[in-house]
Amino acid sequence: MPVDAIVNPANSLGIMGGGIGGTLRRQGGDVIQQAAMAAAPIAVGAAIVTTAGQLPAKNVIHVPTMEEPGQKIGAENVRRAARAALIASDRNGFKVIAIPGIGTDLGEVPIDEAARAIVEEIRAHRLLICVPASIDRRKPADIVAPLCNSKRTSRLASASR
Repeated sequence: MPVDAIVNPANSLGIMGGGIGGTLRRQGGDVIQQAAMAAAPIAVGAAIVTTAGQLPAKNVIHVPTMEEPGQKIGAENVRRAARAALIASDRNGFKVIAIPGIGTDLGEVPIDEAARAIVEEIRAHRLLICVPASIDRRKPADIVAPLCNSKRTSRLASASR
């Protein structure tokens, strides 16, 4: 599915060694991490936009959920990161972004708590967003299914739901 940007749940240092960030770096190239590290430090609750290298999107939105790699976080950091991603998306004119399970990997936030925080921020932001069910296979179908149509992806008018 074509997207304008992929959200990277990051750390403030811009290091993309493990988790989703590591996967994005391995698939898209070191140029993504180099750009993120050049902008570091990035505050938790802020966002930067970089190239996506060889990824199928044009941009990566880096949203730190932790100051240093591998820190455990809470759902509030997920909420702050999701909000920052949505604001960055608006500022850059992105129409469709891919949001993975922010904080559910290295941050160890329970999947249901992270999904709830992200969806609440989307609704509060009043943004049309594409929510791909396949972006994070660990996300429970009962959380994603109400957001998606039978094709497993849809545009969600979050303010109207």
